[in-house]
Amino acid sequence: MGTATETGKKNGHNTPETETRKKGGTQQGPEETPSYLQKFFIDQVKDMYYAEQELLKAMPEMKNAATTEELEDAIDEHMKQTQRHVKRLEKVFQMIGQKPEGKRCEAMDGLVKELKTILRETEENTMTRDAALIIAAQKIEHYEIASYGGLVALALTMGMERAADLLDKTLAEEEMTDQVLTDIAENYINVEAEHEGAYNWDKKIWVV
Repeated sequence: MGTATETGKKNGHNTPETETRKKGGTQQGPEETPSYLQKFFIDQVKDMYYAEQELLKAMPEMKNAATTEELEDAIDEHMKQTQRHVKRLEKVFQMIGQKPEGKRCEAMDGLVKELKTILRETEENTMTRDAALIIAAQKIEHYEIASYGGLVALALTMGMERAADLLDKTLAEEEMTDQVLTDIAENYINVEAEHEGAYNWDKKIWVV
């Protein structure tokens, strides 16, 4: 005859162990080994922890480079959101019994590098720079949306509702920021950028 825990698992009922997981508690005790999926989840949380911190470092330069006040304000607001995203990730680390630490995110490193290239190759105080900044920012947003969407799905799969809820709040803010950037671009920036000086791609200079 099986134990109460085994019977609960077979019948699909929540045992104390599974209930702890569903409340977003620590997923393994000091003597337990995390599953492959848990290891991957932890790895991805570390990835995003690094990514958000690198983005925070780059955002002041993005804000200062913006031509329009509307884009500058949008970047400033997302900077505040990103600070909250970091704190939420730290709470997730606590829930899974891990010390908050980042793991190098090559994707974010590449996106930030591309952003800096765009700033070098666009003229200051132009709508074209703002249009380019929005595209670079949305590439970052789309990466984060995909990443947080995946983390939410994994957290729910492992019964970590509290962690999933925190990650889902961040996902919603990333999606909102993406839409705000689209609205800014479509309202007037792209149209006005189209009427600015032509860019010579061979010589990498603006032709006035």
